[in-house]
Order: sequence, then C-alpha cells, then structure tokens
Amino acid sequence: MTSMAYNAASGLGGMLKDGHKHWDNAILRNIDAATELSNMVQTSLGPFGRHKLLVNHLEKMSVTSDCATILRELEVEHPAAKLLAMASQKQKEECGDATNLVVSFAGELLRQTSQLMNMGLHVSEVIAGYQEASKVLFEELPKCVCEEELTDEADLTRIIAPVIGSKQYGIQDELAPLVVKAGLCAEGKPDAVRTVKVLGGAVSDSRMVAGYVAQRPVETSTVSAENCKVVVFACGMEASTTEAKGTVLMKSAEDLKSYNASEERKMEEIIQAIVESGVKVAVTGGSISEMALHFCNRYKLILLKLGSKWELRRLCQAVGATALVRLGPPTPDEMGYCEAVYPETIGGKSLTFFESSQTKLATLILRASTHGMLQDIERSVDNGVHAFQQARRSKGACVPGAGATEFYLAQQVSQKADVSPGLDQYAMRSFAAALQVVPRLLAETAGHNASKLVADMSASLDDFTGVDLEKGIVGKTEILDLLNTKTSAFQLALDAALTILRVDQIIMSKKAGGPK
Repeated sequence: MTSMAYNAASGLGGMLKDGHKHWDNAILRNIDAATELSNMVQTSLGPFGRHKLLVNHLEKMSVTSDCATILRELEVEHPAAKLLAMASQKQKEECGDATNLVVSFAGELLRQTSQLMNMGLHVSEVIAGYQEASKVLFEELPKCVCEEELTDEADLTRIIAPVIGSKQYGIQDELAPLVVKAGLCAEGKPDAVRTVKVLGGAVSDSRMVAGYVAQRPVETSTVSAENCKVVVFACGMEASTTEAKGTVLMKSAEDLKSYNASEERKMEEIIQAIVESGVKVAVTGGSISEMALHFCNRYKLILLKLGSKWELRRLCQAVGATALVRLGPPTPDEMGYCEAVYPETIGGKSLTFFESSQTKLATLILRASTHGMLQDIERSVDNGVHAFQQARRSKGACVPGAGATEFYLAQQVSQKADVSPGLDQYAMRSFAAALQVVPRLLAETAGHNASKLVADMSASLDDFTGVDLEKGIVGKTEILDLLNTKTSAFQLALDAALTILRVDQIIMSKKAGGPK
C-alpha cells in the first residue's frame, strides 16, 4: 500500500491537508456574518449617514461614510461577508454610487431569510421566492423613470449633486457644477479627470482647470508663456553619457579647456535648436544639469521637471505631445500646444498651470481645512465623475430618489405576492420588506421617526413619495437617482445574497506561509 491511501474513518479531515478548516451547515453562519457587516455600514447610508473612523494596518487614519472605502480598509476575511464587500467594490468601479445600497439591501434580504427559516421554510423555497420577486422588480424599475434626456449642464448637475451630497452633505452645491464641467471637458472619461489637493481654505475655493496642473514650480527664471508649443522629454536634460566607462587623455590645460568648451557648445546647439523649432516650454522626466539650465535661461525657454512617468503621460494627454527619449528638437507631430502656462501659489503650494480650451483632460483643485476632509472630498468627486459617465451612457434616464423608488417597488412586489399561490408568497413579502429598508434607514440616520414616515408613505396617494430628510415629512421628491445605478445595485445585491444562500459548507485550505 502507498502512503496516499485514504483512511475512511478519519472523514473529511483525513482527505485534506493538515491545517484546513471546514464548517458544515454554514447557511446560518454565513447569514450572521453578512448581516453583521450590513449592520455596521447601514448607519452610513444617505446624506445624514454616520462617519466611521478607520485605522488600517499601517496606522493610517481616515474618516469617511463611503461604504466601499470602509470595507476596503477593514480587509474582511469571512468568505460570505467578503462576497458583499466585492459586490460593493464592483458597484463603485462601475457606477460610483449606491455602494451602501448593495450591502444594506443584501444584508436585509439575508436577515429576512433567517426569519423565514425559523418559520420552517427551506432555503430552496426562499431562493425561488426571491427570484420571482426580482422578476417583478426588474420589470417595474424601468416604469419608474421620471425624467429622460437630461444631457445639458444644468440637468447633469441635478443628477450629480445627490451623489456628492450622500458622502459630504452641504458641499454638493459647490462641487457638483465643477464635476460636471470637468466631465464635459474630459468627455465623460473618469481617467481624464484628476484632482490636486491643497490644504487650507474652504470648499468654495475649489475650482476646475481645463488642462494639467503640476504640483511644483518651474526651474527657470522665465515662468509664463501664452500660445506656446510644448515639448516633453522622457529623458534628462543633460549631456549623454556612454554605457561603458571611457578614458580621456589630456596633456595640457588647453586640452581641458577645449573639452569643456565642446560639451558646452553641444548643449547650446541642442537648446538653440529646440527654441528655433518654435518651442517655448520644455518638460523633462529626468535630471537637469546646471549647464542645460543656464542655456534655457539664456534662450528664455521655460523648463519644468516631473519625476513621475504617470504625470508625464497626463501632461502629454493634456497638451497633445509625444514623450521623446532623445534630447533634441522635436518634429511638428511630436510637439504639444498650450494656450497658457503660468505659475500660481495656492495655500503655500507652488503650482504650474497648463491651460488649453482644446484639451481632453481636466484638473480639479480641491480645498479643505483638514487632510481627512480633503480625502473624503476626493472620494466624493471620484464617485461624481463615475456617476457622470453613467449619466452620459444612459442619456440621463433617472428615477425618483429619497427612498421613493424602493418603496414603490416594495408595493408592487407585495401586490404580486398577494396573488401568488404556494410558499413563494412568504419569500416575496420578505423581499418587499427588505426593499423598505432604504426609506427607513434614511429617516433613522436623519433622526426622524422611521416607523411614522414609512406609515405616511403607505398612506400617501402618490405613486412616488420620498422622504424629506430636512423637514422630516414625506412628499413628492426632487432628488434624482440614475436608472443604471439603481439597476446595477439591485442586481449585485441580489446575486450576492443568493450566492450566500446557496452555500451549505465552507472549506478553507491551510494558509500559505507555514504555521504562525
């Protein structure tokens, strides 16, 4: 017999390597883990949601109410809870908004499932009921569209304002117009909108620049130019050296003088040729020699050094230049163009601006009084830019916000459950109750009586009644949510919840790296 013989008496433990872990009947364990995670982030839902103070493994502290950021910093380990975290992260990447809705709705579905199982329903019956209810949800959701073809700047600002306000309430009126302008400049591409954070001042001091902003001053005495051609060098602005070591034999002082003179003459020819090609601004990604800097000052050539290759790529994108790996005059196709290059000091930070009306890159200069608020504003802007992209894709198709859409869908699912035979109707009613978690949480985080407001919404004669969080009443809402964002959030939450319910056993192999 070989050593690989399987000992049947040892069960699953004899089949797997030492150090593995496994749990049978894991459904309730998974539900408990997922609902615990949901309970933690639910209080951060909406514009009045509570912030979390997070300290990661590097002792970096951040204060935020952004669900995706909270889950990323927590480094969730439980496999079932990790599914919710992954769904929330995917929602952030795709839509930029409704990340908390994914986790809260999925957690509420699982909480309702636990109650149904205590009543005696089997998991398969619960899943079948949820699937039937989801069909009603996705059939009715497109019927909730209240406005379409919102493509001009004012309408897009109405869409973006709730996205930013849900993370930092009170600053959406200042930031939403800037995000829309940046999105229009960048043609809706999130990668083409970058941010520069400057500590100090107020949020109202933030502004949008059509072009690129370098976070350092120029190296030369000439600092500004208009209607200028730009050349970008990926190499350094210095005399080239040989790859192998060389030896120069000098027999007299004249040899030394002529050697230095030839090097100076060569560098002057290069700088002169660059200036004669029409270039007024040069940007380099490498080191700058004193000799090169001297001749740049003599010929009034603006010189800027950028140490990051990513910053060089962004600048090339902004001005339409090609990064050169050789030091010399560029061809017309390799040059970029900029309408204005000028320095400015903001909050004690020296910046260099490259502005152009033809550029497809936008820069948002963000101001705030603390580092934590700057980081949270940056995340809000990122969410707003992704929401802008979704608005352009869907041509501005919007549904009512403030919990109105979720409550309407809950009523439709409940009506379908009333006429459904069999045990599916219990799961469908639980699905409808899970949808009502959104208006309830919005009211609770704002400090209002959630039960009273939900009852007022049920008694209202209007189809789409939302929660006015400032006044604590229900009525016709002016808040808009993107249809694509809502659809994606419901789909991801439902898929995550059903995946967790289908798992009856968790088997984890031994972690790599040996014993700890």
